Amino acid sequence: MTPSPPEKPQPGARRGRPGRPADLVITGCTVLVHDDRGRIGFEQDAAVVVRDGIVDSVTTAVAGTAVPAAERIDARGQVALPGLINCHTHAPMAALRGLAEDLPTEEWFNDVVWPVESNLTVRDVTLGARLACAEMIRAGVTAFADSYFHMDAVAEVVDQCGMRAQLGQAYFSSQGPEGMAASLEFALRRRGSAGGRITTALAPHAPYTVVDADLAATAELAREHGLPVHLHAAENRDQTDTSLARHGVTPIGVLERTGVLGTDVLIAHGTGITQGDLPLLARADGRTAVATAPRGYLKFAWPGTTPVRALRDIGIPVGLATDGAASNNSLDVWESMALTSLIQKSTEGDPRWLTSRQALHHATVQSAEAVGLGDAVGRIAPGRRADLLLVDLTGPHTQPVHDLAATLVHSARSADVRTTIVDGRVLMRDRRLLTVDVPEVVRELGERLPALTDRRHGRRIQEYDT
Repeated sequence: MTPSPPEKPQPGARRGRPGRPADLVITGCTVLVHDDRGRIGFEQDAAVVVRDGIVDSVTTAVAGTAVPAAERIDARGQVALPGLINCHTHAPMAALRGLAEDLPTEEWFNDVVWPVESNLTVRDVTLGARLACAEMIRAGVTAFADSYFHMDAVAEVVDQCGMRAQLGQAYFSSQGPEGMAASLEFALRRRGSAGGRITTALAPHAPYTVVDADLAATAELAREHGLPVHLHAAENRDQTDTSLARHGVTPIGVLERTGVLGTDVLIAHGTGITQGDLPLLARADGRTAVATAPRGYLKFAWPGTTPVRALRDIGIPVGLATDGAASNNSLDVWESMALTSLIQKSTEGDPRWLTSRQALHHATVQSAEAVGLGDAVGRIAPGRRADLLLVDLTGPHTQPVHDLAATLVHSARSADVRTTIVDGRVLMRDRRLLTVDVPEVVRELGERLPALTDRRHGRRIQEYDT
């Protein structure tokens, strides 16, 4: 492969400690590396040495071959990337994939999804989460940010399958004070679990389902306990227009006046963010980030998309996401990366934006920052957690390689991922899942689907009215 980056950052390699075998050595690969100004490059014929779940060094293939190791992976013809991060999803909704198709947003929620979700059991959530984690591992996704119901079940799945996750128990104001209390209790109890692979957040659903007083109380709890907030806001322009008509401010304005922007907040979607919202986001006291999931916006025929360029200009990281499989049909962050680049070009009318290298930056560094893991993952570098994937570019659809970044973003597919590693543990090797029994999940889920999807009861967990 012959990449042609405009500048080549140094990988910052250091030697492993002599005399101590490594846990894992990956040799012969090309490694995506970052410099201290956020630019990416590619280190060819390289090796990654892992000890105690951490990248110990990025060195040459020759040097890596000489390092004693408990486990080795020969990755010739493959590229090592930081593990992809799905910055906003609802993993258990994999059980609802394809159930609500070709519907406007209001009918999607009110006529199908929220009636079905009133049937959810803990077992349904467990099986949906297992299916989702299997799908994400096979696509090289090593971490995800999730808000849903029965989140202890999701946490158990994350623990068992070996992924990394930021988890939040979702709540509506219609649940009364018990909803927020349960979200806080979950966040405090599960924070740092699964050997530190689980972080937690408070998860109010959205400004249109959580009243101002509850959002303000959430912000206070977040500051008191050092927790981030993960919620939907300004998902589309209709929500923004309705908020202006009813409350005199945009959804982002609601977050500002309730203090949520004074916390570390991850905002899902934001296609309804206006020019007037940008100063509010720019002066926010907390770490503010936005997650973009463009495939769903196309399916719902929303007129806009996340204003990535405007957010970048004010220093707001934009992470890549899929949303749940009920709206996206897929948990494929590779597709989100390519669509983000293409839709941004079309929206801005500028083929020079968003470049392949910029898309890779959103998929790695910015996604890690968005979920509060910017100091731990998002780069393959000494001292970072060993969350990475190996992608095989030897297929006919990825050859020849004139520009490696473009090949990764616009030619490679999730099916090209050969190996997925979290904390130095191999979760998939040569396309074989090692931590999830997919056939058994599919069998049991299939048995439960009639009861899960029954809507004859006439109930729904919430009303969508924006």
